[in-house]
Amino acid sequence: MAPAMILLGEIGRPHGVRGLVRVRSFTADPAALGAYGPLFNEDGTRRFALTLLAADLAQIEGVADRDAAAKLTGTKLCVPREALPEPEGEDEFYLADLEGLEARAEDGSILGRVRAVEDHGAGAFLVLDDERLIPFTKAAVPVVDVAAGHVVVIPPVETEVRPE
Repeated sequence: MAPAMILLGEIGRPHGVRGLVRVRSFTADPAALGAYGPLFNEDGTRRFALTLLAADLAQIEGVADRDAAAKLTGTKLCVPREALPEPEGEDEFYLADLEGLEARAEDGSILGRVRAVEDHGAGAFLVLDDERLIPFTKAAVPVVDVAAGHVVVIPPVETEVRPE
């Protein structure tokens, strides 16, 4: 089985004609993106060695022209989970560690499992296996217990929209 991969960034559009690319870093310190050693695509089959030239500009080893850089646009940059340090506190975890955890209601009933954690810019949310979306806020997910293998979820109240 392939190792779990943690998303650290994404390759953006080319910059100039010599193979430079814009990069979007998801690390706490954007300049740390290159500090994790080689990065890989999502399935771990392709390796990328980046040299950051600015917070959002990089040279990728082996990419020397705009056409080659353009082919990489949208490529997710990941590292194997074991390459990252373990979280220090009991309330610290990687969002990827939530995937696969059991989602429980406050009364303990099982709602399903966390299929994915997604963030499209407006804040992270949990995707349950029945496709329900749960905002990843303290109000909607008051308990995260990675060691015990579950989260407690308070699903948002659905409101009916009535046409006027």
